[in-house]
Amino acid sequence: MQSALDTAGDEAAAIYTLFLVMVFGGALVWLAVVALLLYAAKRREVPWREVTAARLIAWGGVAFPVIVLVTLLAYAVWLLPAIRPWLARSATGLRPIEVTGEQFWWRIRYPAVEGIPSFETANELRLPVGERAVFSLTAADVIHSFWIPVLGGKVDMIPGRTNTLSLLPTKAGVFRAPCAEFCGTSHTLMAFSVIVMEPADFTAWRSAQAAGDSPRGGDGEHLFARYGCAGCHGVRGETASTSVGPDLTFFGQRQTVGAGALANTAENVARFIRNPSVVKPGAKMPAFDMLPDKEIAVIARYLVGLK
Repeated sequence: MQSALDTAGDEAAAIYTLFLVMVFGGALVWLAVVALLLYAAKRREVPWREVTAARLIAWGGVAFPVIVLVTLLAYAVWLLPAIRPWLARSATGLRPIEVTGEQFWWRIRYPAVEGIPSFETANELRLPVGERAVFSLTAADVIHSFWIPVLGGKVDMIPGRTNTLSLLPTKAGVFRAPCAEFCGTSHTLMAFSVIVMEPADFTAWRSAQAAGDSPRGGDGEHLFARYGCAGCHGVRGETASTSVGPDLTFFGQRQTVGAGALANTAENVARFIRNPSVVKPGAKMPAFDMLPDKEIAVIARYLVGLK
């Protein structure tokens, strides 16, 4: 789901309230202007006196719109702390989740907390319902924009600069989050899934992620290493860590392939491996169309099986 009008977070609810108030205020001004227009266009046998016309313009065309607009501005300023709770990080003592925008995917790093080691994942963000999350946002290449419509407003991700955002999910569910700043040829194919879970489920997921995955062996892992996939993609417990491409630990749990480009199925993974730039123009991953289809299928099944 991706709709700023169907909110699932405190900040998004505040923005939605502001939207409704602004629409109501704008409608009042519009109705007043239309009413004045119709009233002024009405045929009269006796022309208006200059004093009457000036009074009508002053009150209806100046005073009323100014009063409404100043009221809306004051309300927006009053509501701003709920839309952008910048002090949430210091107030709660939370360590931020680090999110880095890259062409054209999302690197997500969860910090160590309460004895659970830090770990990295990609293109899928999981959060506990009812608990505030703080994000540390930056970009590796060009400007991106972090936006989860159902949870709150957007914040730009700028190379060399770190911005902070705080969000409080209030409803469990699976939501879509697009990049909100044009960042290249596959900008429209750069999205991530947001899964808001019950706190106990989130803690169990986080612990399992931090523990990594036990080595499986088999043809899929062998081909993954043989053809150099492990040089760019890490799988904890099976390969050395790397910072080149997305981490693929527990890849089979993810909703999509290629940061929202395709559903996560073995067929789609094989399609992406064969020629990523066909699925996602501008992708930095090289094509592996020189490999036999059977071996690509084995690697795809291995990745989808990482659960």
